[in-house]
Amino acid sequence: MSRPKNLPRDENAPSKTQIKKQMLDLQELGETLTTLSNEQLDQLDLPEILRDALDELARVGKHEATRRHMQFIGKLMRNIDPEPIRAQIERWESGTRANKAIFKSAERWRERMLAEEGALGEYMVVQPDADRVMLAELIAKARKEAAAGQAPASSRKLFREIHQRLMKLPTS
Repeated sequence: MSRPKNLPRDENAPSKTQIKKQMLDLQELGETLTTLSNEQLDQLDLPEILRDALDELARVGKHEATRRHMQFIGKLMRNIDPEPIRAQIERWESGTRANKAIFKSAERWRERMLAEEGALGEYMVVQPDADRVMLAELIAKARKEAAAGQAPASSRKLFREIHQRLMKLPTS
């Protein structure tokens, strides 16, 4: 259905390009939904027909059938408010990013402690409640294991101790 050429275009109405972009965004959000676990999908307040379509995707054939089914999911997405879904997915992803950052920080601290003599003192400034004696023993054992070519059991234990401490820090 096209608009007659002699009628003026409503300035507030979205353009065809904007509408297409919105539809593609909804289809991409639908694709993101297909990557979520059943537990995560249960946490989202999805209409039953959309949830059924997401569950059905696993039973759909390959290639063209999957593409058509994804378009159907995108079409169903037009009838719901996508913002709460996007917000929840962002919360899940930000939690994952925070966990990765803590993991990398723990790795850096462990590497520094094994390589630098003063690193344990610096760590104790950040984590004053940490058991300095136990950490020093783990560092010494880890260095000894590395020098002897043994499995890095103490290095792993050192990492776990650091990681657990960093996980307890409040995030800002």
